[in-house]
Amino acid sequence: MTRLDELLDGIPVLTGQGRHVTLLPGGLTNVNHRVRTDAGLDVVVRVSAPETGLLGVDRHAEHVNTLAAAVAGVGAPVVDYLEGRGIMVVQFLPGATWTDADVAANLPRLAAALRRLHSGPTFMGRFDMFALRRTYLGVVRERGFRMPPGYLALEPWAERVERVFAAAPEPLVPCHNDLLAANVLDDGGDLRIIDYEYSGMNEPSFELGNAAAEAGLPPEALTELCAAYYGRADEALVARAELWGWMARYGWTLWGMIQDATSTIDVDFWEWALDKFEPAERLARSPRFEDLLSAAARR
Repeated sequence: MTRLDELLDGIPVLTGQGRHVTLLPGGLTNVNHRVRTDAGLDVVVRVSAPETGLLGVDRHAEHVNTLAAAVAGVGAPVVDYLEGRGIMVVQFLPGATWTDADVAANLPRLAAALRRLHSGPTFMGRFDMFALRRTYLGVVRERGFRMPPGYLALEPWAERVERVFAAAPEPLVPCHNDLLAANVLDDGGDLRIIDYEYSGMNEPSFELGNAAAEAGLPPEALTELCAAYYGRADEALVARAELWGWMARYGWTLWGMIQDATSTIDVDFWEWALDKFEPAERLARSPRFEDLLSAAARR
């Protein structure tokens, strides 16, 4: 019996059943298998490190919030969860995984999916990118992990964004907070969103700005996404979303540095992190950054 067979036999809903198992692509912190059983069960078994580790993932909150996202009609229904073992089993959802081009081509549909998620049941935990970035920075410094040259020089920019945002916060809603295109599934109907590792209560403008930043959308596309979500084109909210996208890139850069130093997954996390940091550095050094701060402050 293989190690995978032993793992699957340890999951109550799969024990002792004939199974067809397929490794699913993707996953920067976990491994996902699609498992179809002779009894007709079709699920995804998500295997993650059960401990919080250096990335600050709360597996219990991930489970709770995945349940809530399913109630909202956005996430996959949870079939089983093994507390303390980093194993969650969710219903397999048919549909194509999005690419960045799909994000750009479907902004109103993405906005509608996010409104459903954000109006759904309250999530466990608070996602605060400012605080999380400081935690990541502490890990990187304490352990001597490498950082991109010039990273620390942008600290004052992050502090300015935090001060502007603190003056007029948005109401918090249940957010996914890690909207890579690959976390969106499309079967031609309502979109589904998977992978709630970093979910928690947050400002909706973070969700919009982060989604745009991850997909590499230009400012005009972010404006369209915000208008579809809020029902109006509000310059202050669009600026806030773009600054959140900047802050997400600046924060996730350190996530990449931690993974670069510790992960055994076959991904070039140094290049992954530079893909976040370099556009963040360009925007911070441009006159546009000052314009965005001014616009966001008028909210």
